[in-house]
Amino acid sequence: MWTRVLTDPVMLQRLEGLVLSVGGVWAWLALGGAWWLLLLLFLLPDLSLLGYLVGDKVGAAAYNLVHSYPLGAVLLAAGLMWQIPLLLLAGILLLAHIGGDRALGYGLKLPTGFQDTHLGRAGR
Repeated sequence: MWTRVLTDPVMLQRLEGLVLSVGGVWAWLALGGAWWLLLLLFLLPDLSLLGYLVGDKVGAAAYNLVHSYPLGAVLLAAGLMWQIPLLLLAGILLLAHIGGDRALGYGLKLPTGFQDTHLGRAGR
C-alpha cells in the first residue's frame, strides 16, 4: 500500500494535504484559536469560487490565488514576524483549508473548467 502512495504523485499530494490539514487544525487549537471560530471560518476561502460567475479563467485564477500555499505561508510568516496573532491564525486556517481540499482531491483549477484540477477531476 505505501509503495503505491509513495510512487503515485496524486496520492502523495493528497496524503500531504491530509497531514497539513490535521496539523493546521491542531496548531489553531494549540495556539488558542476557538474551535467554533475554526468551524465557522474553515470554508471562508471557498468564497473565491465566486470568480466562476465571471468565467472559467477568472474563476480558476481567483481560486488558485487563494488555494495555493504561498498566500497562507505569507500570512503565517507575517503573523510570526510582526507578532500579530490574527495573521498567524489566518495563515494556519488557510493552510489547513488548502490541505483539506487537497486531501479530498480538490486541486488547483485549470482554466478549462471547475472540475479540471492538477490532481485530475475534482473530488476523485
